[in-house]
Amino acid sequence: MMKFKELGLSDDLIKILKNQGISNPTPIQEESIMFIKDGHDVIAEAQTGTGKTLAFLLPMFQNMSPSIDKIQGLILTPTRELAIQITEEAMKLTEAKDLNILAAYGGKDIGSQLKKLKSNIHLIIATPGRLLDHLQRKTINLENLKTLVLDEADQMLLMGFKNEVETIIKYTGKKRQTLCFSATMNSDVKKLAYKYMKDPKVVAIQKKEVTLENIEQFLVETTDRRKLDDLCKVLDKDNAFMAIIFCRTKRRVDELEVKLYQRGYNCKKIHSDLTQSKRERVMKDFKNTDIQYLIATDVAARGLDITGVSHIYNYDIPESAEAYIHRIGRTGRANEKGYTYLFVDPKDKRGLDMIEKGIKFKIPIQRD
Repeated sequence: MMKFKELGLSDDLIKILKNQGISNPTPIQEESIMFIKDGHDVIAEAQTGTGKTLAFLLPMFQNMSPSIDKIQGLILTPTRELAIQITEEAMKLTEAKDLNILAAYGGKDIGSQLKKLKSNIHLIIATPGRLLDHLQRKTINLENLKTLVLDEADQMLLMGFKNEVETIIKYTGKKRQTLCFSATMNSDVKKLAYKYMKDPKVVAIQKKEVTLENIEQFLVETTDRRKLDDLCKVLDKDNAFMAIIFCRTKRRVDELEVKLYQRGYNCKKIHSDLTQSKRERVMKDFKNTDIQYLIATDVAARGLDITGVSHIYNYDIPESAEAYIHRIGRTGRANEKGYTYLFVDPKDKRGLDMIEKGIKFKIPIQRD
């Protein structure tokens, strides 16, 4: 296994990592850092939880200069939560190199962002809509941009940001380095990446084995009418330490929160219709274990790396095996035991077959 020193990172950055308890690079970091540091365009396929954020942040910090009065780095990400998480990671690295960072996303006061832009900014972490707003106001200039990162590119396209991303790229200089990180490399992602890249290096990290031995999966056979009662039965039996309950739509999340709250459960919802301050407050309360059950959509939970989640409840069946993997992968971390439940009614049979085929595992039925 390579060390960070062999990847050409500065002693100051390595020291910061060591202070965070990070001594060895993950596979995605080992494969990507040298390419990025040397100025290559990179297409990287890696899931959440593989260390991909540091895979692009570390070489970007290495290559950026505090003495250059220009925006040198831009990280585009689909959701506000991801923008916040990446900003938190980046801020930790400023101890090694004094770079000014701006987080630009909707729901955050644009006035404070405009004020911050009057000082010298080196790195911007943004969602497409808010960044485009700044570009059209001419409050941000990307002509001298060194590195552009498209993070969670598949999700960005899925959420309909293709036009915004392409418009943003037009504001950047031709000499920029482009990095594309995505959990899946479907044809849409590849098309976008290759359109704007020069001879990219391709890095693909094998997906982790899904049926991890420290995650116990269960199937709950139910009907639409019985589903709420069956969920409550399982919640009462488990009394989970920290749990995420997944629903397919924002409306389902709203309905379930009301019903569970009425039954006395300590729960809060999170989805994209909530104000940014409310979402941040909910996430803070959940991380501090003031909330026992977080009720979420797949999009709202995408990229959230929360330690201590003991249970995942799939109240609605996910749309694919991959979505199921994303959901259950949020438990059973750091050698802790994790438990997941998938609630299915007769009309979900096809979806269940697809999931079991995708994970190569027959999920056992939960018995009373």
